[in-house]
Amino acid sequence: MRTATRTSLRAARAARTPRRADGGAGARRGALALAVAGALALTAAGCGDGGGDKDKNGDKPAPGRSDLITHTVQLPKLNGQKLKVTAVWTGVEQKSFTKVLDEFAKRTGAEVAYVPSGDDMAAFIGSKVAGGDPPDVAMLQQPGALREFAGKGWLKPLSEEARAQLNKNFPQGWQDLGSADGKQYGVYFKASNKSLVWYNTKIFTAAGVKTPATWPEFLRTAQAVADFGVSPVSVGGADGWTLTDWFENVYLSQAGPENYDQLAQHKIKWTDPSVKDALTTLGQLFGKKELLAGGQEGALQAQFPTSVTQTFSGGEKAKAAMVFEGDFAAANITAAKAKIGTDAKVFPFPAVGGRAPVVTGGDVGVALKDGQAAQALLTFLASTDAAGIWAREGGFISANKNLDLASYPDDVQRSIAKALVSAGDSFRFDMSDQAPAAFGGKPGQGEWKDLQDFLRNPADVEGTQQRLESDAAKAFKN
Repeated sequence: MRTATRTSLRAARAARTPRRADGGAGARRGALALAVAGALALTAAGCGDGGGDKDKNGDKPAPGRSDLITHTVQLPKLNGQKLKVTAVWTGVEQKSFTKVLDEFAKRTGAEVAYVPSGDDMAAFIGSKVAGGDPPDVAMLQQPGALREFAGKGWLKPLSEEARAQLNKNFPQGWQDLGSADGKQYGVYFKASNKSLVWYNTKIFTAAGVKTPATWPEFLRTAQAVADFGVSPVSVGGADGWTLTDWFENVYLSQAGPENYDQLAQHKIKWTDPSVKDALTTLGQLFGKKELLAGGQEGALQAQFPTSVTQTFSGGEKAKAAMVFEGDFAAANITAAKAKIGTDAKVFPFPAVGGRAPVVTGGDVGVALKDGQAAQALLTFLASTDAAGIWAREGGFISANKNLDLASYPDDVQRSIAKALVSAGDSFRFDMSDQAPAAFGGKPGQGEWKDLQDFLRNPADVEGTQQRLESDAAKAFKN
């Protein structure tokens, strides 16, 4: 699981608490699926053809991308001050984030040290707080962790300058996700659309198949690719969080947003018929060995980065034709030496119910120490300047509504980002990221293990439901 990308390290889903019952950010989510489906339908049909998307001013971005780092935010001089920053990112993503930190250091004179937290961010932060030396800034993966840390008094509210940048650049829904008890603590620097299917264009062309829009079409496409002689779907089942994403997308589309919100808060049980329906639907894919790269056992042994790279390494000789996951898979696709928009394209997660689902995630920057340096970095992360640096590197999507779409390196990522920003406050956040860690965020236990067991034996729907409900009840304590 320790790999060179954040996506495998998203196993750090620890110390999460249930979402607020008052609706909070949850009341601001809902119609993103339509926006993304519309934008990505065009992408799937012809991304990389030079047409591009217009930017927020209605103008076409310049060919390629703009490498100019904008200066839209004033930062203080911090010469001699030291800043320690932690996140789960390693490898390619650490390299990209380091470029953001380097620019901050260049402008302020601060000395910035980056420390990877490892898989269990909550345990890492907890040990540092207990030792009296927490990092100045941490990038958390869940709104639940932010609220828990705030409740323990570990977090420092955003400064006036950081709030000004946040108000200027981010929709209210994303601001709400970074708040707790009426105070603003976090900046969602990196967002993700976790409802995408990436496909190998050479295999699709050779097999004579087209991108599907619905779940039945998806299964038919997968079967056609299997009949052609290539494993159609690559699943990174060794990382249990990928399986929660599979379930969440099927459930959101099939059961609808109201049931999604209730299940996320454990207001309905995992033994509910809606869960049975979703697992049964997912079993239509997981239950057919020939539709999975390596079959069920192969899927359970594949970590997320491998699930992506084996879909694109070798072109038409790759081991699989499709892989499901978020926009952040772009970094792994590039690592496989495949060109996004040419070798690799994307379509929205197929609609199981009336509309295609969209599940989002994100990384929120918070301050754990008082001081000008930590607040200055959060101010920078809330700006278009910082977002543009990583956007140009690829494998990054921002909810910053003022970021020029020309900052993204290709039409695929440009389309995904445009859809996310266009949705405003309407979205559904990752369900397992809203759950207590004991259920939704720990390797080898809770939802991760229960869904891995389901992947191993997809016929055991009722048993899976019982195990999920038992584990959820213990974690939610209700």
